[in-house]
Amino acid sequence: MSFRALVLAQGADRKVSGDIQTLAEDKLPPGDVTVAVEYSTLNYKDGLVLTSGGGLVKTWPHVGGIDFAGTVEKSENASFKAGDRVVLNGWRVGELHWGGYASKARARGDWLVKLPAAISTKRAMAIGTAGYTSMLCALALEKHGCFGKGEILVTGAAGGVGSLAVAILAKLGQTVVASTGRPQEGDYLKALGAASILERKEIAEMPDRPLLSERFAGVVDTVSGPVLAKALAQVKYGGAAAVCGLAAGPAFPGSILPFILRGVSVYGIESVMLPKGPREEAWRRLATDLPLDKLDSTVSEAALGDLLALAPKILKGEIRGRVVIDVNK
Repeated sequence: MSFRALVLAQGADRKVSGDIQTLAEDKLPPGDVTVAVEYSTLNYKDGLVLTSGGGLVKTWPHVGGIDFAGTVEKSENASFKAGDRVVLNGWRVGELHWGGYASKARARGDWLVKLPAAISTKRAMAIGTAGYTSMLCALALEKHGCFGKGEILVTGAAGGVGSLAVAILAKLGQTVVASTGRPQEGDYLKALGAASILERKEIAEMPDRPLLSERFAGVVDTVSGPVLAKALAQVKYGGAAAVCGLAAGPAFPGSILPFILRGVSVYGIESVMLPKGPREEAWRRLATDLPLDKLDSTVSEAALGDLLALAPKILKGEIRGRVVIDVNK
């Protein structure tokens, strides 16, 4: 049987082009579970693959999409059977392994998670790696004991990870301060549950000191750079930051003083190769602790043919919330 896919190629100038093709099923990569994909999504990493490869793709032609959700069509894995609704995040799928920008995908069963009954395949991709990562951040702060001890700062709050982190933390009863470089998104962020908005320029104008007045019980950081350094300088004694992004680059002009004078902890949130147990816990918690009505307000929908035009926008920080890709359109 055949399937549709956005097939990417990289030219001599390293720029990526692509077109929608109909392929035979034997073109699918090795794996013990074949999934009829219903939805995928667009992440920052997908934007890199779709524009330049980002050094992530080693073999061309390629099918991107680091996330997908759908229904098992065939399985040689004892943990899955035809008809199971599943989601995949990470495992270098969409990079080293063909991904979700197709109407079929094949993967190892060890990479798949069965969807909770409360989450549809479309909502699973509204969540995607962004929401799954947001939940991992929230769980890290919760387990550290940050909850109920003061404000939680979310940086890059209008992006995919930030938006869903705001919604999750607010649902869990936390007072969320949403930091964004797009102050026009203030009403959107307050609708998700943010108690207040902190413009990024306000953070930039703060003194360049290793310790500032204690304010935040915890931080979810998607930005890095000077924003992270100044956020850490304001974490309360014994607080923590969950760091998961580098929208401002991988380096930050930080100091050791928050760690050794205030006992601040930093949790690195890695979602790609995370073992199955913590993945399943995150998806269980998403089913109960992510307000699905607010999730829907973050979503725009697009088709496979829209991806090449959308990719540069997500790299420039011009996408609000989440983009769900209907791979059958």
